[in-house]
Amino acid sequence: MSQLIAIVGRPNVGKSTLFNRLTQTRTAIVDPTAGTTRDRQYGKVEWVGKEFSIVDTGGWVVNSEDLFEGEINKQVELAIEQADEILFVVDAMNGVTDLDDHVAEILRKSKKPVLLVANKVDSNDWLYNVPEFYKLGLGEPYPISAVSGFGTGDLLDQVVAKLPEVDHDNEEVLEDIPKFAIVGRPNAGKSSIINAFIGEERNIVTNIAGTTRDSIYTRYNKFGFDFYLVDTAGIRKRNKVHEDIEYYSVIRSIRAIEASDVCILMIDATRGIEAQDVAIFSLIQRNKKGLVVCVNKWDLVEDKSQQAINTMENAIRSRFAPFTDFPIIFGSALTKQRIYRVIETAVEVYNNRRRVVTTSQLNNKLLEDIAAFPPPSNKGKFVKIKYITMLKDAQIPTFIFFCNLPQWVKEPYRRFLENKIRDHWDFHGTPISVFMREK
Repeated sequence: MSQLIAIVGRPNVGKSTLFNRLTQTRTAIVDPTAGTTRDRQYGKVEWVGKEFSIVDTGGWVVNSEDLFEGEINKQVELAIEQADEILFVVDAMNGVTDLDDHVAEILRKSKKPVLLVANKVDSNDWLYNVPEFYKLGLGEPYPISAVSGFGTGDLLDQVVAKLPEVDHDNEEVLEDIPKFAIVGRPNAGKSSIINAFIGEERNIVTNIAGTTRDSIYTRYNKFGFDFYLVDTAGIRKRNKVHEDIEYYSVIRSIRAIEASDVCILMIDATRGIEAQDVAIFSLIQRNKKGLVVCVNKWDLVEDKSQQAINTMENAIRSRFAPFTDFPIIFGSALTKQRIYRVIETAVEVYNNRRRVVTTSQLNNKLLEDIAAFPPPSNKGKFVKIKYITMLKDAQIPTFIFFCNLPQWVKEPYRRFLENKIRDHWDFHGTPISVFMREK
């Protein structure tokens, strides 16, 4: 599991711009209006062979009457609590403010590794302002410009150097059985389905501390099932699982998703598919995990006709496209309708994720499909795919197509190849990767 870095600081110091720079995306909205970032943006960063997760938080505000700003502060506190390392961003143009002092005080108390990032050093003139930030008592400030990229390479070197080493000797060795994460937006029924699974016969259910301080693995081995439930807070603190405040959902999902093999994404049937469902699905996709969608609270829906089911399924698949090959189950955690079908399906997805197809099987089936529908020609030259193999020990099923001109095989044809693989073999619920390599 990758480690988590949180970007914190007061409003308008460039946290979202830095997030976009480090993740090489434009996911976070950048706007001069204070409070634009109200929930966390999450991404992956790779640097010198190391990968870590990064989360962008809203700006820290104190003594404000704005309800949203109060929620932002809670988000920042949660991010600090969950993070392995913190990037504290300040504004080199404005110097130290009272808010900077307030955030610095909280960070000093957190005892977490902190890197002080002096942003907006957009010209050499602003470098003279940087030493002022030593007074925050958080060590050396690192001058950067998130807009131009100045100094971000040196900053990433420091981030990687300061990351706590994972003590593999003390890690719990978990048996090679499925690890399922129950995820979803607030009030979708995560707590209810967890309680339905583990609320009875608790002597059969055992909690095992996971490989990080945040993830808890709960062993479930009754009714013929044997798997670990993965959760960051809900299982460990059953009496405190009230995830009705939105700021908990994504930050808690990050750890649970990363620690799992298959994610069970809970969607509220009474509200339909919403933006936060799509955001959590994106986390699952980015981490290349198996997926089972559980449309919960189906007992509360008046129209339970097949047409209503088809409409809901189509809405979910269209919002999650292009990945659409995953199971959708309609049930109720409260009445326990089909919840054991959810487990059965998650086990099937786990097995699909580990499915191995031999080279001979791949070539016998797929070369015939390729001959019937070859890659488009480019400037009179033709791509010839010679043979196919499956990569061993990959995180997800990964297929290598060897050909003469791999650079000319574009995304639509790769998708065609993926669809053909899915037609021939059952990879329902799991993402797969298709790569072209020169023969």
